[in-house]
Amino acid sequence: MAISEKAHQSAIEIINPANNEFVRRYQTMSQAQLHQVIDSVNDAFNGWRTFSLKQRGQCFKKASALLTAQSTELANLMTQEMGKVHKEALGEIKKCAWVCEYYADKAESFLADEEIESDLSESWVSYQPLGVVLSVMPWNFPFWQVFRFAAPTLMAGNVALLKHARQVTGCALAIEAIFEQAGFPKNVFKSLLISSDEVESVIKHKAVRAVTLTGSTNAGSKVASTAGKYIKKTVLELGGSDPYIILSDADIQLAAEKSCQSRMINAGQSCIAAKRFIVLEDVYDEFLQAFKAQMQNKVMGDPNHPESDFGPQANLDLRDILHQQVTSSIKAGAKCVLGGEIPAKAGAWYPATILSEVQSGMPAYNEELFGPVASVIKAKNIEHAIEIANDSEFGLGGAIFTQDIALAKKLAKEALDTGTVAINDFVKSDPRLPFGGVKTSGYGRELASFGIKEFVNIKTIGVA
Repeated sequence: MAISEKAHQSAIEIINPANNEFVRRYQTMSQAQLHQVIDSVNDAFNGWRTFSLKQRGQCFKKASALLTAQSTELANLMTQEMGKVHKEALGEIKKCAWVCEYYADKAESFLADEEIESDLSESWVSYQPLGVVLSVMPWNFPFWQVFRFAAPTLMAGNVALLKHARQVTGCALAIEAIFEQAGFPKNVFKSLLISSDEVESVIKHKAVRAVTLTGSTNAGSKVASTAGKYIKKTVLELGGSDPYIILSDADIQLAAEKSCQSRMINAGQSCIAAKRFIVLEDVYDEFLQAFKAQMQNKVMGDPNHPESDFGPQANLDLRDILHQQVTSSIKAGAKCVLGGEIPAKAGAWYPATILSEVQSGMPAYNEELFGPVASVIKAKNIEHAIEIANDSEFGLGGAIFTQDIALAKKLAKEALDTGTVAINDFVKSDPRLPFGGVKTSGYGRELASFGIKEFVNIKTIGVA
């Protein structure tokens, strides 16, 4: 939520996290306005579902072109509202354009009827849209998280409501404008300027058929409970504490570079960022030294400056929670190898930080650290490393660094309890590959053919 949400329930105030300066204020919707928007989106479904996949694809091609043309303006908005460095913000918009193009090109083959042999003379499966889908999205990737959901969901013929994080309200409205400018029929995609407390009333609305949420495990639990109460389909992409395992034969320099790159993306504010670095004891010191060299070279600074590698945390509350996790871990015996102190300047700043000698029972071991803080953990052997990696409530992603690719493939397939595993690289989302987690990291899958089939009626049809 935005810093001022509790104080101003009737308004949304945007605060720039780089300097704590007021940016702008938005008025929230009344209940009457909210229900009017839901009804208008539901009405739009009847027309949008009749569009051919080719026609829908043409709309998304236009959206992709608009994203590319407006990339600088949209990136500036992200940087102002949540502190993402400008070069990363530009990359995020580019990825959104890609996912629009991807589903415009692939949806027809993904949703083609499938004949199935049975005792009937004819039998097949057809994929039909459900209707209104509510998306509850976070602030950390304010454009990508939305387009990752919207491209497959709308291409399938559904219509969408977006309840975005209050902190990125400007981004939410900009996304709605992109759809309008791209020629989508009116009300196919609408943003809801409401508080989190009002999400339940949207979920229970009879027009809403399904819900997707990307966010914290706590938020996912609340939404899933509400959706379950009203028998609504859900897809959840939640928190993560991704383990990166460095084996004895790993290319240590490569492992350090990729680990640092993953940990520091978006100032460490990513569910699939590397967070726990599990290193076999015979290369522990070597990795720690190489990793520290990488981390301390990352430049913290003005997110608008091209030389900055990472900017502030999204708001002061999140920064302070992160620092409390760090200090509590140090009190419990962790060693601060790098960073760990709040800079003396305005804004939600936190430095690149490394904690070593991290053990179970510390926040740095058991909790998700949503910021530029790395937990380095020593393992006795491969079996111990896998045990530590799986000793987490989360199961989003993970990575293995080794020159024994056959072993890495076996461990990735059979041992790591996660939704994604990277070998000698860091975990990233890709429109062509399914994305999601297990355990309290959520359920369901986004992207690829799997993502577009999450919010359709998989309808069986048979002829005697």
